[in-house]
Parts: sequence; structure tokens; C-alpha cells
Amino acid sequence: MAEALAARGERFLVVGPSWVGDMVMAQSLFITLKVHHPGCRIGVVAPAWSQPILARMAEVDEAIPLEVGHGELGWAARRALGAALRGRFDRAIVLPRSWKSALVPFLAGIPHRIGFTGEQRYLLLNERRRLDKGVLDQTVKRFVALGLPEAQVASGGFPLPYPRLAVDTANQARLREAHGLSSLPAIGMMPGAEYGPAKQWPLAHYRELARGLVAEGFEVRVLGGPGDQAAGDTISEGLDGVHNLCGRTRLADAVDLLADCAQVVTNDSGLMHVAAAVGTRVQAIYGSSSPAYTPPMTDQAEIHYLGIDCSPCFQRHCPLGHTRCLTEIPPERLLAAVLASRSATLARG
Repeated sequence: MAEALAARGERFLVVGPSWVGDMVMAQSLFITLKVHHPGCRIGVVAPAWSQPILARMAEVDEAIPLEVGHGELGWAARRALGAALRGRFDRAIVLPRSWKSALVPFLAGIPHRIGFTGEQRYLLLNERRRLDKGVLDQTVKRFVALGLPEAQVASGGFPLPYPRLAVDTANQARLREAHGLSSLPAIGMMPGAEYGPAKQWPLAHYRELARGLVAEGFEVRVLGGPGDQAAGDTISEGLDGVHNLCGRTRLADAVDLLADCAQVVTNDSGLMHVAAAVGTRVQAIYGSSSPAYTPPMTDQAEIHYLGIDCSPCFQRHCPLGHTRCLTEIPPERLLAAVLASRSATLARG
């Protein structure tokens, strides 16, 4: 059996996560699988919205959409997908810890199904690993660990390859023309955070920073989904050189626009991880979350985190009602960081 698998290349089915940032970080697992299992093929079961991200990952051979609403069991859809995948994969890696996320590999009859113990998945997984949060203290470590032998991850010192999303330069050019963007060096701003307002730097701070950046010769591009349009208006209204692109681009477009920016200023969000994965310099602002747990996977990042005594609380809304962890990070700090990075880049080259 092992010789047959080696001859044809093992076939992995990965059940992916449900958040943009987590899906980007899952690429570290895909890279790890390709390194340790040369010639393997990787299929990823994931929500339909993630298909544009998976399409930019060279390691993913097949993106398999699962049309189930967030929080829904979706039994019929999972059963149908499991039946469609029967006989096509040798191993399954289940990244989410929920019971329902392990259903498709089980229903597909995949022989080896691995994941962390959680929600009584004893019948659904046949290799269940205990999650040691002290050792696997980052989301990306937990993903990569499931692609390695258990003994190899016991110390937590295994490699974590950085995600790298492909960039479509032709689409970049089309987007610059379609949205009237200039040739000035661009700073991307991502004021949204789907998790909740306790991760969102104040819009007034973003607006003041945008004003300062324009005065320093930058173009500012505010990026986000349809739900961020009002935030983008608050930042950009009446400011020449500040473009509100929230809700006006697809996820694939955001990948290319972020790659076209000199730097980004961002909350701890999915688009922060996208920016890191296209090699753009990241100025990352953390409030209720922790940069130790979900850092941008890049050497080109500066973290802005106060670490006051009530943080990180990991809450969607500030339980104390003041959000000091964010409001007390002034716009001047971010402006100085952007300008210092620009100066360092010019000095190098």
C-alpha cells in the first residue's frame, strides 16, 4: 500500500477554515505537505468565498466548495459532497475543531482522517491529537502540526513556511485604470475586522493618518468588503488622494491591489494576512487580539500593540467599554512608522 501511494503521489483532502486570515495561514500547511510528500496532490474543502484565495496558492491542486451557511449543519450538502469524493483521497486533515467539519471526510470514506480532539469526534476521526496550547501557541502552528508526524511537533520548534499568494499584474493594471488610481506610492488601509469592533482602530485615527499620508506624497487606498463602505467614506470624504474601494472590488482584486501598495496600515484582520502573503510591508494594529497568537507571516511587518493590563482579552466588544488598547495608539505613531520604513527602503536602494 505504501509503495503504491508513493508511486502515484498521496492525495490529501484538507478541510479548510472559515476566515480569510486563517485560510491564508493554511497555506503554510499546504507548503509543508508538498515538501514532506513530494508529488502529492492537495484538495481543499472550503466555503465558496475562499476560492479566489485558494486559486492564488500554487500548492492547491483542487478547490472544492462547500455551500453551507456559517453555523449551519448542512447535512444534505455534506452528505452529497462526501459521496462525490469517495475513492479520491488517501488522507484527510481537518483544520476546524467542530464536529460537523469532520463529516465530509468520514462520509467520503477517506482511510486516514486526522484532526485535534474536539466536540466528541471519536467516530469521525481515526487519528485524534491532543491540542497542547502551550506548545502550539499560534494558529499557524496548529495547522502545520497536523501535516507532520506527532513526534516531530512535540517541542513546537518545527518550520513555519510563510504563505505566498500569486499576483496577477495584468489585473493590477486594469484595477488602477478602472478606479482612477495614480502612480504615487500607495498606502493601503484596512479599517475593518470581521471579528468585531474590539479589533478596530478608531476611524478618526485612520482619517487623520490618511490626511498626513497624502501631505507626505502618498496615495491612500481604503480596502474592505461591502460592510466597510461607510467606514471607508468616513476616512476618505473630502480628502483628495484617498480612495474608498470598500465593496468595489472582489477578493482576488484585493490581493492584487495590496501587492501594488508600498505599505499597509491594518487591523488584525484577514486582509492583513493577505497583505503579508503578497510581500507588502505591514503596519499591524492589535487591540483585543494578540500578535503572539496570529502574527502576520512575514519579515516585513511592524507591530503596534500597547499590551495594557487588560489585553489581550480576545473579546468582540471591549468588556470595559473604553477600548484603550486601540484609542491610545495615536495616528502620529503610524505616520512616523510609515515614513521611517520609506526612508529605510530608499536608503537601501
